[in-house]
Amino acid sequence: MKILLTNDDGISSSGLSVIEEVLSKNHEVVVVAPDSERSGYSNSLTLGKKLIFERLDNNHYKCSGTPADCVHRTLLGAIPFIPDIVVSGINRGPNLGTDLIYSGTAAAARQSALMGIPGIAVSSASFTEPFHYETAAEFVSSNLEYLKKYWEKNCFFNINVPGKPMGKYNVAVTRPARRRYHESIVKNEIEGSNTIEVTLGILDIDHYDDKDTDCDAVLEGKISVTPVYLHPVPDLESCLYSVTKFGESNG
Repeated sequence: MKILLTNDDGISSSGLSVIEEVLSKNHEVVVVAPDSERSGYSNSLTLGKKLIFERLDNNHYKCSGTPADCVHRTLLGAIPFIPDIVVSGINRGPNLGTDLIYSGTAAAARQSALMGIPGIAVSSASFTEPFHYETAAEFVSSNLEYLKKYWEKNCFFNINVPGKPMGKYNVAVTRPARRRYHESIVKNEIEGSNTIEVTLGILDIDHYDDKDTDCDAVLEGKISVTPVYLHPVPDLESCLYSVTKFGESNG
């Protein structure tokens, strides 16, 4: 299988190296990744200016853009490689629940699916070392054919693997939780200027929802596999119904 591998932690990321090594045993892998970390860039695309793709060797390119740029430009022909599937990761840290709104890792898989190629985002759901990337890499490698077979054009797969050594593990098919970040900012007004420096701090993270979410699965030590749908409404019929009702009530 031809695999395009990317991430949002940058071309030098350990997670990227580990999954490349595992996938390359049985597949043709080309890496196109940002030249430095692009965490939190969501599905941002670079418009109106040039992107630089620097070829490091025949199978590795670093890109001056975002994770979504890496996938978008590659699938449009920036390099001579069209993949059968796109794998984004392994991210250093979880991408759970509403993290999907901001995640560059998820965005690369989303961009792939939007362009008609199966996309998989994979994260090590741990905030501290050791991240045990090998567990996530082996899971993706062992299930790649299955994930490609059951992929649907209106979604991508978001996978979060608990940070633990390889061994027996349970897998749960989940839905995204609603994840809450309790945040604060520190402001520093620079004397003699109109500039205010603002630093964001995260005090705590929790989630609220019913069971069967990605957060619950990871907390229980399970690998979470979440089909994430590309469109904000379930189907056209539901959307038209809502618009019609709104129009009737405001006519």
